[in-house]
Amino acid sequence: MKTLPEGVQRVAAVLLDSGHLHAPVMLDDAARTAQQAADALGVHVGQIAKSIIFRRKSDDAAVLVVTSGDQRVNEKKVEAMVCPDGKRLARADAEFVKARTGFSIGGVSPLAHATPSVTLIDRSLFRFDTVWAAAGHPHAVFQLTPQELEALTGAPVADFAVNVDEEVLARKHAIALVSLRAATLDSEPDVPSPCISVCRMNAASGLCEGCFRTRDEIAQWSGADDAAKRHIWTSIGQRMAAMQP
Repeated sequence: MKTLPEGVQRVAAVLLDSGHLHAPVMLDDAARTAQQAADALGVHVGQIAKSIIFRRKSDDAAVLVVTSGDQRVNEKKVEAMVCPDGKRLARADAEFVKARTGFSIGGVSPLAHATPSVTLIDRSLFRFDTVWAAAGHPHAVFQLTPQELEALTGAPVADFAVNVDEEVLARKHAIALVSLRAATLDSEPDVPSPCISVCRMNAASGLCEGCFRTRDEIAQWSGADDAAKRHIWTSIGQRMAAMQP
């Protein structure tokens, strides 16, 4: 074990103490994404138990949701479970994740966190007999069953995944509203903002689910000149077109 990275040693120790049969495995290539891990292991991407970290605004606690690699987490469902005070969750940046869990993004294990995290398990994992989770390093994974994950973490199991039909309808609605804003580009004296008051970043695409801008584009908007704003609008148009069936 001394030859393993420090984070993997912590995970291995917890697994050993719990009597778990499968020790961490070091992969030749990094598996920072669920697809990379699935490709390396030769399994379905849904069998990758990916760890999504949020920051709870009320007390700055880390909230870990373990879900299947082919699913997206519905933040509203998570908030309903862990934010009884009505305050919202925030995305956790790399510094926050490292400080709270002791692991870097791409290698966050559901176990052996540096400080206790509020942990939830998405029911989608229970479609599979065995799954693979990160073991404290981008190259490290370990095998277990969904039932063992539940037992090892003591976490509640519920449906935290995005409803695909609802997601499609929400995207169509956002595209329609932003397109109405785009139609005024040549008639308004000032370049209109594409914001439609749906301020939620999509972790997979890196785009706002309301205006289809990146974080950098949103941050730069207020200080940008008209030419720069029109350039962003061009990018938004291209992104919306790519999303259309």
